[in-house]
Amino acid sequence: MRVGIIFGSKSDKDIMKNAGVALKEFGVEYEVHILSAHRVPEKLTQVIKEMENRGVECIIAGAGLAAHLPGVIASQTILPVIGVPIKAALGGIDSLLSIVQMPKAIPVATVGLNNSYNAGMLSVQILSLKYSLLKDKLIIYREEMKEKFIAENEEQIEF
Repeated sequence: MRVGIIFGSKSDKDIMKNAGVALKEFGVEYEVHILSAHRVPEKLTQVIKEMENRGVECIIAGAGLAAHLPGVIASQTILPVIGVPIKAALGGIDSLLSIVQMPKAIPVATVGLNNSYNAGMLSVQILSLKYSLLKDKLIIYREEMKEKFIAENEEQIEF
């Protein structure tokens, strides 16, 4: 089980690290690369092929501004790509729309603005279709999440 995390700038590191947090919680290995679809497209293509050869099974890609990175990655691989729109100009709505509005047959799954944790969780869900031990961990995680929520919210609420 291995996931690739790619983002276009060092300044995105604090946002994208939460994808790694989610993956670590489930024992999923990952690798991280800072690459730009515009500045180093040849290097991006090379790294995608190398990741496929190393057994990466899903790619999380964070992007702001033009936000082409997830779509460019999806155009070069059949691995599932999960886009994380990063707030930049226009409050991030531009990034969100750039990532979610992909052309027919080149999909990019997209999570909420700056929500790389959910991208990590979606990767876990995708991988759990293949790995039964991961599926079991995910089921336990969800049950514990429900129990914790109920316990935290059982007491009477007063305003």
